[in-house]
Amino acid sequence: MKKIIVKIIFISILIFYGLDKINTIQDEEIKNTTTEENYLSKVKSRQNLGIVQEEYKGYNVIAKLEIPIIELETLVLKDYSLETLKVSTTKFWGNEPNEIGNFCIAGHNYKEFKNLGKLENGDEIFLTDNYNGTIKYIIYNIYQVLPEQTESLSQETNGKKEVTLITCNTNNQKRIIIKAKESV
Repeated sequence: MKKIIVKIIFISILIFYGLDKINTIQDEEIKNTTTEENYLSKVKSRQNLGIVQEEYKGYNVIAKLEIPIIELETLVLKDYSLETLKVSTTKFWGNEPNEIGNFCIAGHNYKEFKNLGKLENGDEIFLTDNYNGTIKYIIYNIYQVLPEQTESLSQETNGKKEVTLITCNTNNQKRIIIKAKESV
């Protein structure tokens, strides 16, 4: 029995070392065939493709949201509640990330979503999950609604993938809605 456990541990160490070595070799190959500028980009892309940490501060994570124009990078927690909203942005409503339908994300206007007011139609949003990888979305509509107006949560997307960002305006009387659709 002890021999089997020792063999399993030894094989596990070899596998771990081998995978690390493969990544190092791939990094070197990328570095030797590209400019320094592209090197970092390609290594980062390979490392981030579909890899999102699964837990953050004790809560389940469902996706990572990035909006380069406002330098936003945040995790999207799986379950919406007042508690999770204090920790990070959360899935508010809809399908799973990067699937057909409308994936709705809520966040506080004084935290992660404090700069959403700077966004414009045509700006890019990136959403990464562990099943579909990273998908780029383009903002196509920005508007405000009263809290009881829920049309922005609709799942009718004509078979397309959409993301809706939701936060309060500065006086908390209305909700800012930012709609984006998959870039094809």
